[in-house]
Amino acid sequence: MYRIVRNNIIEFTGIMLIVLALLLLSFSTSFKLSFDIPPSLLNLNTIFLSILIEALPFVLIGVLIAGVIQIFVTEDHIQRWIPKNKVLAIIMSCVIGALFPACECGIVPIVRRLIGKGVPIHAAIGFMLTGPLINPIVIASTYMAFGNDFKIAGLRMGLGFFVALMVALIVSIIFRGNQLKTPIHTRSSHTLSKKESLSTRFWSMLTHSIDEFFDMGKYLVMGAFLAAFVQTYLPAKALLEAGSGTVSSLSVMMGLAYVLSLCSEADAFIGASFSNIFPTSAILGFLIFGPMMDLKNTLMMLSVFRVKFVIGVLALIISIIFMTIMLVQSFI
Repeated sequence: MYRIVRNNIIEFTGIMLIVLALLLLSFSTSFKLSFDIPPSLLNLNTIFLSILIEALPFVLIGVLIAGVIQIFVTEDHIQRWIPKNKVLAIIMSCVIGALFPACECGIVPIVRRLIGKGVPIHAAIGFMLTGPLINPIVIASTYMAFGNDFKIAGLRMGLGFFVALMVALIVSIIFRGNQLKTPIHTRSSHTLSKKESLSTRFWSMLTHSIDEFFDMGKYLVMGAFLAAFVQTYLPAKALLEAGSGTVSSLSVMMGLAYVLSLCSEADAFIGASFSNIFPTSAILGFLIFGPMMDLKNTLMMLSVFRVKFVIGVLALIISIIFMTIMLVQSFI
């Protein structure tokens, strides 16, 4: 009990100090300070706030959907909807994810709630990987970012779907159980029976969403800060110079996708800006890897899943994307 309280105090204090320091920097131009703030620190603050402002709406949407799942979706529903066959369950989850307009910032609370309701881990991973990557909004933005050319959007959709299938299939073989750090039923007591009034269930849904938001929010703040720190102090020029060959350019662009932690609805426009520097294969690596796993998303996953599982999934995603693109790069 003492350890839990101490950890919560440390987490809360650390986050509040970070937020307070960055808020002071935000309003530094309005006050006359007795010292000069380094430009790099101001740049870190700007990047941090832009990531946070970009991600927060999607996290809010994600926790609201998680609240709806918790209150209005029962285990019986899940059992009827999910096929017993592993392969069919994975295919169905990937298809649903492809049609579901979710961002990687808000997909983790949704997946955690689905797993808590009985969705198998392999199906949940398939949904988590395709949701932010190839939903209709992302494909439309990719189509527009590359000059209304469907080639990159189509390759992103096709290769991304294949990678998600392969990762989910391997996860179904390697991992057993739901891989959650804490049993989901210990986190919430908001599940109500159908006999409760609609207003009561709606209020419980909001209450659960608020709990979920504060649970995920602290990791979003820390992830956004780490991403901003790396973007500010990482020598991007050296990375760009390192990406001269096929393998190195793909590695650099995948690394940038992980570090930049861009929203999947907008990353295509950043990827398109590298079109004159890197080959198409490297651009695809950037567009596929970023929405599946980035720095802030990794931190959020580590708060929900076991460390071994997160590292395993990350390694699978990297290796399968790399091998897939290297195999097809001569055709694109």
